[in-house]
Amino acid sequence: MGLHERRQREKESIRANILQAAFGLAKTEGWASLSMRKIADAIEYSAPVVYDYFENKEAILFEISLDGFKLLHKELLKSQKKHDTPEEQLVAIVDTYWNFAFNNKEYYQLMFGLGMQCSGKGQMKEEFSSFQDMIYDCTYNIIKKNGSNVDNACHMSHALFSAVHGLISIMMMRNTDIPATMNKTTLDETVSAFVKSL
Repeated sequence: MGLHERRQREKESIRANILQAAFGLAKTEGWASLSMRKIADAIEYSAPVVYDYFENKEAILFEISLDGFKLLHKELLKSQKKHDTPEEQLVAIVDTYWNFAFNNKEYYQLMFGLGMQCSGKGQMKEEFSSFQDMIYDCTYNIIKKNGSNVDNACHMSHALFSAVHGLISIMMMRNTDIPATMNKTTLDETVSAFVKSL
């Protein structure tokens, strides 16, 4: 391996370590307490080294949030492919979305700015619309199959996304006084009623 290749690998390794350290600190201390100095201490480098790779903390958060959206997208596709009908697909992707949120709370909080400023404000994240797009496709196909007006698909799918994301947000931000079973039951009932309404 040449000198250039070795240096490139070292740079990639340091960059990956920065992101891993930031995510690890968020899991133990929360996103709000994250700082460039803490990240530097965690990887045993000086703060200027971290700044060589990322302009600021916001740039690190944005990169980690993209990783979260990519992971969510993969899980949604996997669950969708297990089912044939749009009704089954819709239920599956909503369940997957719900499970992702609570199995990956640090990612979800960062991705959607729950309890903190949303990362990457004003920057386009292609992966951001993955869940909404899948809900729309299922909604459109159900409406079309039922012979209803497909022009309603956009409004209806947006309403479902809002309901799902709202339930998750309530659960995450007020989980001490709201039982988990009530929220999952509410989610299941909402999706069932939604499908019947199409």
